[in-house]
Amino acid sequence: MNYQNTPRVTLFTLLLILAVTAASGQGKAMKKKTVELKDAKGTDVGTATIESKASGVEVKLNLKDLPPGEHAAHLNPTGKQHGFDNPQGHHAGDMKNFTVKENDTAKATVMDEDVVLGTGSEANSLFANGGTAIMIHAKADDYKTDPSGNSGDRIACGAVTP
Repeated sequence: MNYQNTPRVTLFTLLLILAVTAASGQGKAMKKKTVELKDAKGTDVGTATIESKASGVEVKLNLKDLPPGEHAAHLNPTGKQHGFDNPQGHHAGDMKNFTVKENDTAKATVMDEDVVLGTGSEANSLFANGGTAIMIHAKADDYKTDPSGNSGDRIACGAVTP
């Protein structure tokens, strides 16, 4: 008996099982996703736990080692202009500012009623086109200036992927 091709068949079968398993998860809406946030040096600065709600998502931030003060967090899954006060409407990822305490930590909850975790097939899904990113900016959002509310540099981010 020739066993020379057996490993290839086994590997092919394993890859096929993995592909079918991955595909079977598509189309199923995720209810909760925790995203690790890192600074520009790749250092862990905390998490954003995104949970589906009746209308949109709730984002619970648990952050450390960030500069004290008011900061902005953004997502822009549909490529619209920025700002709650923008006359052309705001992008779906606009969220309220949050505050980092004097001890460089923040525990805050912000709502975003315009996005969903969903399946990835929805235009406003955080998983559309393979995913999005959540950004933390150095300063507060002024809620009107495009593209990011005059909120300064990006000081932390994390990938929101299925």
